[in-house]
Amino acid sequence: MKKWIHEIWLDYRSEVVFGVVMVAIVALSSYLAQFIPDDVYDHMLTPVFNISTFVVALVGVWFIIRHSENVRIRRIWVCALLMWGLSDLSYLICYLIAPMQLMNIGAEHITVYELLLGNLLGWVMVLYPTETLRPGWLTWKVVLWQLLPMAVLVALDYAVPFSLWPVLALYPYALLVLVLSHIREYRRWCEDNFSTLDNMDVQWVIRYCIMLVIIGINYVYLCAGHAHTRGFTQQWFVILMLVYSTEQIMYRKDPWQRLRATAQEQESEDTVDPQQANAAYKVAIEAWLEQEKPYLNPDFQLTDLRHVLPLNRTYLSRFVNTEYGCSFFRWVNHLRIEEAKRLMCEHPELKIQDIAVRSGFASRPVFYQAFTRETGVTPSEWFAAQNKQK
Repeated sequence: MKKWIHEIWLDYRSEVVFGVVMVAIVALSSYLAQFIPDDVYDHMLTPVFNISTFVVALVGVWFIIRHSENVRIRRIWVCALLMWGLSDLSYLICYLIAPMQLMNIGAEHITVYELLLGNLLGWVMVLYPTETLRPGWLTWKVVLWQLLPMAVLVALDYAVPFSLWPVLALYPYALLVLVLSHIREYRRWCEDNFSTLDNMDVQWVIRYCIMLVIIGINYVYLCAGHAHTRGFTQQWFVILMLVYSTEQIMYRKDPWQRLRATAQEQESEDTVDPQQANAAYKVAIEAWLEQEKPYLNPDFQLTDLRHVLPLNRTYLSRFVNTEYGCSFFRWVNHLRIEEAKRLMCEHPELKIQDIAVRSGFASRPVFYQAFTRETGVTPSEWFAAQNKQK
């Protein structure tokens, strides 16, 4: 149990730190917002926030369309940005020129508009991690099934003599929990196919969901009582999330897309009986690794083994798991760490950053994390221990 907790910490410690920092910033914002006068917030800050959200969403859509690949996951994020931008624009129009009161700050009860809009926006924000973890699963049929309970709850809210806002406000959480249940499976898939998770969507999706949870909690808090301090925190944090998420999504690697280009070619070839993944294959691949050292390339992935083994991706993954007893990710990291140990012993003058790069790791933090998991000590501690033995 202790070892399992330690591995979880090594895998996700940066995400834990990210979550703690975000919560601390939101708590500080809520405290400082109480010093903002109500009329200043209502007549000045609220329109500014609405305009800012609309502009951020519009600019984000333009950047993604003009400067990134036209893949399905980015089109889904464009839809999310458009919905956020249009919802704030509609509120701003109603606030400026129409008598309709959409949000009643300071009121004890929320309007149906807020319930419906909050749920729709929460649902839209869950679409991105859904497509990331389960690509292709999201269809129009699935979308309708997800929206149906929302519509039923809104209708019931009119029919029953009591408010159903707590159930409505928490409904997007049910969808988010369903999505997060696939995190470990998705991570294992990445480890079976890639030698590094840096710039993959594994850690990023968790950070995205952390921000989503914070927004959701603040939304429920806002629904319970419309103090302007809660609205202030919600509005600027949404803008922060949209800006940060757009930048990350634009430049994140899509692992599914990277494999999709060669999938058809691989699956069309004759497959090999798993029993043929024998010692001869192992000797051939280890000779290739020793001569070429392809694992020193940070982008080394499972399908690169096809330079030596006439196997498709499915059998390559099975071969690595059978012959080495671990995922492709763990196996390659072991090779890289052995290379790092050799460099530290033969070239003690090298800095840790240089050793990490020469060993095939994408960055120093990734190297530290992998080395600590493999050896139980940091690179510096391991090097000091080696010097003592001498």
